[in-house]
Amino acid sequence: MVIACVLFAGGANAALVKVGNLVLTADGGFTPRTLPQQTFAPIDFTGHADLRSADGSVPPPLQQVVLDFDRDGRLSTAGLPICQPTLLEEVTPAEARARCPKAIVGTGHVSALITREAGPPTLASSAITLFNGPPQAGHPTVILHARTTVPATQNFVLTIPIEKQAGLYRYRATVDVPPIAAGRGSLIHLDVKIGKHYRYRGSERSYTAARCGDGVFRTRGRFTFAGDVIIEGSVEKPCTVRR
Repeated sequence: MVIACVLFAGGANAALVKVGNLVLTADGGFTPRTLPQQTFAPIDFTGHADLRSADGSVPPPLQQVVLDFDRDGRLSTAGLPICQPTLLEEVTPAEARARCPKAIVGTGHVSALITREAGPPTLASSAITLFNGPPQAGHPTVILHARTTVPATQNFVLTIPIEKQAGLYRYRATVDVPPIAAGRGSLIHLDVKIGKHYRYRGSERSYTAARCGDGVFRTRGRFTFAGDVIIEGSVEKPCTVRR
C-alpha cells in the first residue's frame, strides 16, 4: 500500500500530488469569504479534482472518496424536499432534474477514460446532479445521479451518507465509486458546485452555511485507488470576519 499525505494552505493554486505514476490536482472553495464569527451565513461550496498518469496511460480506477468538512460549516435540510433514488433510475440527467427539481442541492460534471482492447481509450462524460436524499440512521444523505452512453449506457445513482462527527471536522461524506464500464473506466475529472437557498416556515434558509470562527475553513480528503494507492490531505482556505 502506498499512502501520500499533504497539507495545502489557501491560495490561488490548486493542490497537486504525485504518487508514483499517479497525479492528482484538487482544489475547493466557498463564497462569500467574509462571514460572521459566531452565527452562520449562507455559502456556496465548489470543488474539483483532476486525475492523470504521468506517463500518459489511463490512471488506476478511483474506488472511494471520503471528504471531511470544517466544524465551522453547517448543513441544513429542514423543510427541504427529498428525492427518492428510485425516481432517478434509467433516466437522463435532464429527466432526473425534472423529476426532483426542488431537491437539487448541487450540480457538476464528471469524465472518465474507458480502455479498449484495440486503440486509444475513449472519453466518457456526464453532467452530475446532487439531490437531497432520504435520511439514513438519522443522518442526511445526498443522491448523486450521472449517466454515460460510452461505450454503452450506464446509469449511476449513488447514495452518499453525510455523518456528523465531533472534533475539528463536523461532517463526513463517503462516496463509494462503482465500477465504470465493467471496471474498464477510470475517473479523470470531477467538479461540483453545492448550494441551495429556499424558504421554510416563512424564513429564508440555506443548505450550506458557515461562520469564520478561527479565520480558516478546512476540507480534508482521502482518495483510494485500485492497487492500494491512497492520497489524503487537507486544503485550508482563509475567511474574513464580518465587522
